[in-house]
Amino acid sequence: MAWGDRVVIVTGGANGIGLACARGFARKGAKIVIADIDQSAGLEAQEEIASNGGTVLFVQCDVGERLDIHNLIAATLEEFGRIDVLVNNAGVVGGGNFLDLEESDFDRVLKINLKGAFLTAQSVARQMVSQIEQEGRVSDSGRTYSIINISSIEAVVGTPDHVPYAVSKGALNQLTKVMALALAPHGIHVNAIGPGNINTDILKARGSDTKGRKKILSRTPLGRIGDPEEIGSIAVFLASPEASYVTGQTIYADGGRLALNLLVEDEKD
Repeated sequence: MAWGDRVVIVTGGANGIGLACARGFARKGAKIVIADIDQSAGLEAQEEIASNGGTVLFVQCDVGERLDIHNLIAATLEEFGRIDVLVNNAGVVGGGNFLDLEESDFDRVLKINLKGAFLTAQSVARQMVSQIEQEGRVSDSGRTYSIINISSIEAVVGTPDHVPYAVSKGALNQLTKVMALALAPHGIHVNAIGPGNINTDILKARGSDTKGRKKILSRTPLGRIGDPEEIGSIAVFLASPEASYVTGQTIYADGGRLALNLLVEDEKD
């Protein structure tokens, strides 16, 4: 499969895991569209990838707004003429004490993390189906079409002050399954990645002090914090022919956390 004629959209692609995914696909030679609400960071990411030889376009986009998504698809088609891969990464954490959580805060997180993922995937999938109808299915054209949702281990385990985030990621896992079933007849693969503790700006704020880092590592059997590039490499794999029989799955990259029964430090006592 030639990556050079494949077009990849990464939402929330200006920082962290999204940027790592964009870099990973760019290294393969794919054409990259970075969609992000942060214009300054988006343009900086675009410049970085372009300076390393990548073909890239930045589009400012709020995935919670249907018109923004429409404009994202239009800009992508105008620049590159097609869409082959979507990485649904845009998201916010949000939260607070359950008893004090405002309805507006709950709605804001679900609008971006869940509704935004749905709206973006639906629009992209419609374009993919149109391309498939024109070019033939995967078995005929040699192409693979892939939608990858960035979920979280908090889809499975809970954190009391991350109520809307955990709810949105749990729902995103179920959305991944039903999308996979709905789009399978067209030959479109839909999967998710559930990261654990990854070294992004959000985690750095929590794990910068010794106590915070020790707490994180106490529930991570591999004994280290993950790197965003490790998530990016999984995204590239899921969009490749090597994953052509994988759909409807969530792959957890968490350093062993979900398999853990006791805290690592307790096991050493």
